[in-house]
Formats: sequence, C-alpha cells, structure tokens
Amino acid sequence: MAMAEGLPEGVHHYDTAEEVPFEISKYWHQRYEIFSKYDEGIWMTDDAWFGVTPEPVARQIAEDLSTAPKSKTVLIDCFAGAGGNAIAFALSGRWNQIFAIEKDPKVLACAKHNAEVYGVAKKIWWIEGDAFEALRKRLKGQAKNAVIFGSPPWGGPTYTDFEVFDIKAMQPYSMQQLHDAFTAVSKDTVLYLPRTSDLQQVAKYVKKGDKLRVTHYCMHGASKALCVFFGDFEAT
Repeated sequence: MAMAEGLPEGVHHYDTAEEVPFEISKYWHQRYEIFSKYDEGIWMTDDAWFGVTPEPVARQIAEDLSTAPKSKTVLIDCFAGAGGNAIAFALSGRWNQIFAIEKDPKVLACAKHNAEVYGVAKKIWWIEGDAFEALRKRLKGQAKNAVIFGSPPWGGPTYTDFEVFDIKAMQPYSMQQLHDAFTAVSKDTVLYLPRTSDLQQVAKYVKKGDKLRVTHYCMHGASKALCVFFGDFEAT
C-alpha cells in the first residue's frame, strides 16, 4: 500500500500501478492530466478520483468564470473535492477571495495539501461542512459579491451508462435542489454537470428573457463534462 509516512488514514499517494485499487486504475493512469504535479506529492482518497476535474479543464473553467461581472470578486466552490477547481481559480488571480467547501475531512485534507503543492493554499479559505448550510449561514455576507461554482457528485461512474443523463436523477443532490439553493444566493451560478446531461431539462431552468450559456469541455477530441452558466457572464 502507498501509505507514505505522515499521510492521514484513508489518504494515499500511489506511486506504482500495483498499489492502485482496480476500480480507480484508469483514473490513476490519467494522473498527470488530472494533476500535472502529481509526482510532487499529490494526495487523494480513493473516492476522490471519481470527482476530480482534469487540470486543463479546470483551468479553462477558471478562465470562463473570469468573465463574470467585475463587481463579483468572491468565488465560492461548493464541492471542492480534492481541490482541482479551487486550485485553478486561485491560479487565475481573478478573485479577491476564494472559499472552498468540502464536507469530507479526509478529502478536505487532500485539497489543502494539493493547493500547497501548487503554491496557492493561502489564497483559499477552507470550510469543512455542508455547502448548503455554509451558504445560508457562514457565507451569507459574501453572497452579493459572489459567483457560486458547484461541481456536485453525480452518483458515481454509473452516469456513463446513459446516452442522455437525467439530471433529475443525480445523487445525492438533484438539479432542482442545486439550482434553487445556489441561485437564491447568487444569480451568477455555474454548475458542472455530466457531459451527457439532458439539455432540454437544463433549458427549463431559464427564466423568460434570460440567457443561458452551456459550454462543453473537451480533451483529446472528446467531451469530458459541461458547465451551465446562470447569470451575467460575458460570451467568449
């Protein structure tokens, strides 16, 4: 087992393929696309591999979120995971404050450490807890100046079994729950969803007269995921 000295229980840095559990082996083989600095000591839990955004995608998302209104100076990452998106947001230099929320303490430990590897840990405020509660209480005062980014759990890799993914079936949070909770705090909200998400379902969340931007993010000619932009983002 790759349990380097000093790593928390349940946190790993796998150095060889023989150490890697079968169910995450394909992600580990893509480790340099997920974190280009993987060999510098990136930490992961086994479950975190399923949800981390590949680094090139995370950086493009960060660039696209930078087109939010200039009055928006705060970025709230509601499901920080192992830190891939939060790191990209911090590296962009666009935000005065970045809050990264993660309810799993082991995964949050990974995110903090990985941000240190990239030299941006001190640019991020880390919050352990439930994102919905944090938005209602702890971050209530920052909301008016915030863009909210949510890369929620999709229910595991089984979402790839569907040619068109029913966003009402996302687990443990439905599209309705995410949209209603986040846009109630800030109309400038971005949701990162499965690449096969049903766009007809997504379109139902657009109010009459409003615009909705949907962007696919691709690597090696294949879509990896899409982001839905609610609010006043500039076209790119």
